[in-house]
Amino acid sequence: MRSIWNGAISFGLVSIPVKLINATESHSVSFRQIHTEDGGRIRYRKVCELEDREVGQDEIGKAYEDADGSMIPITDEDLARLPVPTARTIEIVAFVPEERVDPLQMGSAYYLAASGAPAAKPYTLLREALGRSNRVAIAKFALRGRERLGMLRVVGDAIAMHGLLWPDEVRAPEVVAPDAGVTVRDQELDLADALMATLGEIDLDDLHDEYREALEEVVAAKAAGETPPQAPEAAPPGKVLDLMAALENSVRVARESRGGETSGPAEEAEVRTLPRRGASSRWTPKETGGKKSTSTTAKKTTAKKTTAKKTAAKEADGRKATEKKPVAKKPTAKKRAAKSAQPAERSAARSTAEKATGAGKSTGERSTGAGKSTARKTASRKRSA
Repeated sequence: MRSIWNGAISFGLVSIPVKLINATESHSVSFRQIHTEDGGRIRYRKVCELEDREVGQDEIGKAYEDADGSMIPITDEDLARLPVPTARTIEIVAFVPEERVDPLQMGSAYYLAASGAPAAKPYTLLREALGRSNRVAIAKFALRGRERLGMLRVVGDAIAMHGLLWPDEVRAPEVVAPDAGVTVRDQELDLADALMATLGEIDLDDLHDEYREALEEVVAAKAAGETPPQAPEAAPPGKVLDLMAALENSVRVARESRGGETSGPAEEAEVRTLPRRGASSRWTPKETGGKKSTSTTAKKTTAKKTTAKKTAAKEADGRKATEKKPVAKKPTAKKRAAKSAQPAERSAARSTAEKATGAGKSTGERSTGAGKSTARKTASRKRSA
């Protein structure tokens, strides 16, 4: 790998010659600008404004533009003689716990390679000291015409350096934070925890740039004279009306994508929609789990059974009354005879008839016989009188 900077690490009085190498590389697809009419390349030529001619790279230098527009040339020798110790040195200034470094400050990543055999021993010493201390080194260095801040840490058997922004280059987050007064319920936090537990962890090596792969397919198809693949039409995003419903639905989808794995609360979560504004809640019957209440169903079933029993009993009484109609004529004759009798005799006949009528079903025939006997006695008394 090609180095982009050569210098040394200053570790107290120890100097470690190193080479700076980019630790990352870009795999993005790059494009060229063309003339759409004929496909010709669009190029940028470096032209001197005073001579109106194109110049080569060996004729190009650096300059600082002053406030009045004048140019002040700055040579590489001027930069090399800067009165700062970091011009060619990565100067370690402190060792701190890694969590003290704000990830917002992290920029480009580099590998520090030992430059030559004499650098192997001090390089290994610094690497082992960093690993045993569980700390990172904060350093200052100069690169591409400016002094920078860096963080050194152990990666495998090498020392890596992350370029850091200066603290005053990081903007405060208050300007983008939501307004105060938002309350998050415990149920929503529980569902968020369930969603995080369901998604779980992932091996970062399994992640890849799908956009780049799709772009390469489009380029290959057009190069072969074929129709580029088309993306399926995405459904328009729905408006989230209920945060709880969105969380519950997310947990369900995440579990289905994980093959039905379950963990955490909300094992049987279901999506609930908010009622319409202004709608009366009396129009919506209360249900549990989408089913009617068991107690209500039982009550309705009992009421139906009771009504059926009463109807059957009425029909049975009607049939019995129809069968006993011939017997019921004699109490009627008895009452007519009792009306013409004396008050005392009529009262006795009425009492006897009531007893015969109020008797039970099991003694119905005996009561009928007793009624006949009483009627005969009453008629005999009337004739003797």
